[in-house]
Amino acid sequence: MVKEWKTLCPQVNDIARKVGLFIAQQSQSFDRKATEYKGLNNLVSYVDREAENRLVEALSKLLPEAGFITEENETTHQISTKQLHWIIDPLDGTTNFIHGLPVFAISIGLMHENQMVLGVVYEVNRRECFYATLGGGAFCNAVKIQVSPILQLKEALLATGFPYHWFDKNEIYLKILNELMQRSHGLRRMGSAAVDLAYVACGRFEGFFEFNLSPWDVAAGSLLVQEAGGKVGTFGKAQDFIFGKEIIAAGAIFEEMQEIIQKLWH
Repeated sequence: MVKEWKTLCPQVNDIARKVGLFIAQQSQSFDRKATEYKGLNNLVSYVDREAENRLVEALSKLLPEAGFITEENETTHQISTKQLHWIIDPLDGTTNFIHGLPVFAISIGLMHENQMVLGVVYEVNRRECFYATLGGGAFCNAVKIQVSPILQLKEALLATGFPYHWFDKNEIYLKILNELMQRSHGLRRMGSAAVDLAYVACGRFEGFFEFNLSPWDVAAGSLLVQEAGGKVGTFGKAQDFIFGKEIIAAGAIFEEMQEIIQKLWH
């Protein structure tokens, strides 16, 4: 099956690039009046929906036997009895997109049974296509990538995401940020978990953590990190970083970073 995923990946990359071009074109003339609210600070637009429609249509033709778990179509959220599932975020970083901040991406993951086997993150504005297949390594625009070799947190640049609609753990979260900012080169909040994970995979960030995430935020990026030589796990009670709503991803600083977060997270 490994060979099959490698054969499939270039076609998924092409699909991501084509839909990415549509998103880039729309960003030039997007009117914020077209924004809708799915919930508190949870934004969506016709661009998200149209991008998802295009992805689902193209991927359905590519792999007709696969099901879908996608952000915008509620009917696809539940795991079915199918062995293969595409896990898709058509526009990760919607809030950035709506505000004209050029950090947003397409995230496409393929899960076989309970294992990620293919992941593509296409960063629209930089036209960087990050991709990985199980056992096949990780790449960006055909160049092999690896996680950062930095060994100590004190030399690391970290990424995270701030809560935007679930604020119960704000006090704990701020304690973690306070601890990490004193022990590292700093923290960045890019506004797209898919981009954060891709940047960990290629060594731009040494580590990333966030909670209250959805599977489509992390499915593709988690495989990128693992295939680039990094580690991915959780820091609370969840065991599953795809569906457990929390994730930590890093290179050599993984254990040090995880230990600090776990001590404060309760």
